Amino acid sequence: MTSEETTFRFKVEVVLKNGVLDPQGEAIKQSININKLGNVLDVKQGKLFELSVLSKDIEHAVSDVEKICSDLLANSVIEDYKYYEVSE
Repeated sequence: MTSEETTFRFKVEVVLKNGVLDPQGEAIKQSININKLGNVLDVKQGKLFELSVLSKDIEHAVSDVEKICSDLLANSVIEDYKYYEVSE
């Protein structure tokens, strides 16, 4: 790490696109309703990633995260993703 670089932290959420069959989400929804834990209409299961990115500024860090998401973390055919910077 150089004095010109800073660590930026991001959370990335990846979920199935609307209309894509989600058998795990459906099974969770049914279990909630069968066990009378609530009246849940829909469940989407997904993935959460936490990234620490070393970069010279936030713009470059965001660019890196965007590339990581689109190239590696999400399948653009069936999944959507969103990310946001976190402080800690």
